[in-house]
Amino acid sequence: MTQMAQIIEIVEEEVASLGLDLVRVRLYGKGEVGDEEHTLQIMAERPETGQLVIADCAELSHRISDRIDALEEQGVTLIEEAYRLEVSSPGIDRPLTRPKDFENWTGQEARIELAELHEGRKRYRGFLAGFDAATATISIEDEGVLYAVPFALVTNAKLFLTDKLIAATRPLDTSGVDEEVLDGTDDTVEEQED
Repeated sequence: MTQMAQIIEIVEEEVASLGLDLVRVRLYGKGEVGDEEHTLQIMAERPETGQLVIADCAELSHRISDRIDALEEQGVTLIEEAYRLEVSSPGIDRPLTRPKDFENWTGQEARIELAELHEGRKRYRGFLAGFDAATATISIEDEGVLYAVPFALVTNAKLFLTDKLIAATRPLDTSGVDEEVLDGTDDTVEEQED
């Protein structure tokens, strides 16, 4: 059995210790198309840039892996099955997982999926118009109508890759990166775990 609460606690501690913001922790795999093993996916970013460079990915990956390995040596197994640890930046067409994501990306096109019907709908696609903390709702304009979507019902939300989004996410830190490598893909470090 997977111990997600303990995994998230470890990840949150290591992310915070490096001065990063956690975007998402997700365990997926076996049973999903094309997956031969489980993947523990961690997305984080530097709060001042919204980026995570390869050195950040590597350091965070090693710290999390070391913590999980130390627990396994003590007889505590957090993930029973073989898995791959993947640490990355959220990328340009990033998932929206926190209230501040919906506020920070106001004006950008997004897709929101809900766990259950809300006012007869489970899916919205349109332009983000903000987040209301008082009502914990996301404002999204879908086909000319402004909807207030409860944050608590959101199961998946993601930005769409558009020219406007690309222009808004030009890299702030390009130190140590060759110009031809800047193609908008995520920086990712993967480690194999048994």
